Parts: sequence; structure tokens; C-alpha cells
Amino acid sequence: MTNFIHSTVGAVHLGAALLSLLFGTGVFALPKATRLHKQVGYGYVAAMVVLNGTAFMIYHLFGKFGPFHYLALFSSLSIVAGMAPVVLKKPTDGWLIMHYQFMNWSVVGLYAAFWAETLTRTLPIRQFWPIVIAATTVTMIIGSYFIRKHQKRLLAMR
Repeated sequence: MTNFIHSTVGAVHLGAALLSLLFGTGVFALPKATRLHKQVGYGYVAAMVVLNGTAFMIYHLFGKFGPFHYLALFSSLSIVAGMAPVVLKKPTDGWLIMHYQFMNWSVVGLYAAFWAETLTRTLPIRQFWPIVIAATTVTMIIGSYFIRKHQKRLLAMR
């Protein structure tokens, strides 16, 4: 059986991942612009900062900076791009849609990373990439559907 946690950093990474999934699902599902949404959202951001930070400390898969590190960088930039409009309230006309898009895609990316991480641990490497690409594609399609569906409703409320 594969050892799922390789180090203390790996354990922190796993804990942050589980919290990110919990908070991210909450933010995705909860009514927007409420106190609870903000609290859960800040929990998501904090968990993602730890998750992405620890991702840059893990090298056992490739032995060097690899594709998952680039995805962690992209994820970090998505979090910054999603939170900057909230903090700055700029652009004044489009801050909400920018926040909505970047944060929701951040959650969808987290789910795609969940599939990649889970499949890394369960499949032989020759099967890994095709199945990860398929799982990520399906995750992105489903995420896109829900983001577009709820965006229309959110914008209609404003």
C-alpha cells in the first residue's frame, strides 16, 4: 500500500486541501453576499494560501518544479485576482463579476486538483495522465455549467 503522507508538510497540505474543499463547497453552495458567505469565503482563502504554499514545498513526485507547481501558482494568482476586487471594490462596475468568476473557477480548479491528487495515488503512471485529463475536463465542464447558471441569477439580483 502506498504511503499517502510523505512528510509533515504533506500532512499540512492534506489538511489544508480538505479544509479548502469544505470551505470551497460551502462558498459555492451558500447564498452570496451574506455574513456566512464572507466568513466561509475567508476560511477558503486562508486554507488555499496554506494549500498552495505547501504545494511549493513538495517535490517527491517529479523531484523538481513540475506541472502541479505551475498549477499551484495559477491557483494562487486566481485567489489574488478574486479577492483584489473585493478588497479594492475596483473596477467599480465590474468588481463583483470578477470576484465571482475568479473565486468560482478557483473552486473548480481545486476539484480538478482533487482528482489529480487522488488518481496520482491510485493509478499506475501510464494510466495517470489520460485519466487525469479526462477527469479534469469533466470537472471543468460541470463547473462551467454551474458558474454560468448561477452567474445569471446573481446578476439578475443586482
